[in-house]
Amino acid sequence: MLRHAADIRTLIYMAVTTALLVVQWSRDSFSPLLFVACLFMAVSVAVIAHNHNHLTIWKSKTLNALTDYWLTLFYGFPAFGWVPTHNQNHHKFNNRKGDYTITYRHTEKTNLFTLLTYPAVSGIHQQKAIRDYLGKQYRVNRSRFWFCISEYVLLAAFLVAAFVIDWQKALLYIFIPQQVSLTVVLIFNYVQHVHADEESPINHSRNIVGPLMNMCLFNNGLHTVHHENPGMHWSKLPAAHAKIADQIDPRLNERSFWRFMIRVYVLGLFSRKARSSSMRLERMALQKIS
Repeated sequence: MLRHAADIRTLIYMAVTTALLVVQWSRDSFSPLLFVACLFMAVSVAVIAHNHNHLTIWKSKTLNALTDYWLTLFYGFPAFGWVPTHNQNHHKFNNRKGDYTITYRHTEKTNLFTLLTYPAVSGIHQQKAIRDYLGKQYRVNRSRFWFCISEYVLLAAFLVAAFVIDWQKALLYIFIPQQVSLTVVLIFNYVQHVHADEESPINHSRNIVGPLMNMCLFNNGLHTVHHENPGMHWSKLPAAHAKIADQIDPRLNERSFWRFMIRVYVLGLFSRKARSSSMRLERMALQKIS
């Protein structure tokens, strides 16, 4: 019933995520090791939500709907939200004017402040796309509208029940992981596009090409080919990236996510050489000269 056999890994991640919640909730003591694992799995939930909304995991509509519900609970926001904000908006404009997740909304600079404030700024602007989408579904597809609303109801009921039963465990094992999931995925989006050239046919995205991130997070670091073919299954991205890797500006193929983060956002506080340079501004400067 899976569209791609590789999504057995996705199901394993979903099972582990669920098991971690059950195990931690049943324990009387806090386990730092389990909690760190829980936070990592929370990040993977965001990636799974992204992948599932581009290409559903199952051939069955019922199983896909149940997966949407599962994602809603562990991601911390109704899963349908990816459709208007990401599929229909971000992939249409790709960090150009009109993109609700645009990285240079208030400044062309990228530093620790812009990195940390981006999730909130981006998240606020995305709400309009969600409201407009719900309004449209109410007018043209009432059953889809009520399914979207049911995701809100399920999430609210889940959180209320958890906090009533044990507010401390609910905060630690449900709410905080949800916020990590919601925040980190937006940071990923920021890193993948900031200081790239949104007008370039190929240098519009930054890639993390090292094996660790891609092995652990469903090849999420290979972003250029994802934008070239959003419906391509995550398991096929490495081969597609290899075909165009030498055409991408080397500055946009980073070996390590953490090396990039430390260099640009920590060392960049003290060294101008460590900072990222904007390919967007470089293009605009050349256009003025010509």
